[in-house]
Amino acid sequence: MIKDYLDEKLHEECGVFGVYRRDADLDVVGTTYYGLYALQHRGQESCGMAVNDDGVFYKRRELGLVNDVFTKDVLETMPRGNMCIGHCRYATTGVPVRSNAPPFVIRHIKGPMALAHNGNLTNSAELRSEFELSGAIFHSTSDTEVIAYAITRERLSSDSIEQAVEQTMDRLKGAYSLVVMSPRKLIAARDPQGFRPLCIGKLGENDIIASESCAITAAGGEFVRDVEPGEIVV
Repeated sequence: MIKDYLDEKLHEECGVFGVYRRDADLDVVGTTYYGLYALQHRGQESCGMAVNDDGVFYKRRELGLVNDVFTKDVLETMPRGNMCIGHCRYATTGVPVRSNAPPFVIRHIKGPMALAHNGNLTNSAELRSEFELSGAIFHSTSDTEVIAYAITRERLSSDSIEQAVEQTMDRLKGAYSLVVMSPRKLIAARDPQGFRPLCIGKLGENDIIASESCAITAAGGEFVRDVEPGEIVV
């Protein structure tokens, strides 16, 4: 009874984090680690990071807690990079397996993209069915991959990644906050109703995106403001 109660109290339906480096001395991987550690209460099933090292994406994701997955030895083997996004997951859709652990990295004709999301779509099954009937092949049962595929499809016919995100948001129904990483950009987006939290911070000259301001503080940064409902920040 006590364990069930504690588990229910701890689950906050995922935490997302992202950092964009402007200062050459910033360790984006270490910064993301501290951010995810502060967001651990939002999800204890799995965690992951995707690092952008001058357009080359490196991904690590596993079942388990942040400090168990990203040990000192693991962190030292990861590229330093100029951008990084992270995620700690509490499953709202999909079973607790490694393939469902974000961030998801998609590689397509216009370049790689990494995505982490907090929330739950009400039309996920409908979108998945539509994409599968048009030839899409999914590797997970998570609605994060559905969002990733939707953005990728829009990106093929749009002028920019942020335009693709905007067009995708018109099709998504439900609660969500997104952190999207392209070869050159870090993007934050929040659903039009503002159901799920997302905020912006600064760490010196560097930019941070996080589900909660506590993650910005833990990474050594300062809270700037919330992402407004329906807003896309690049």
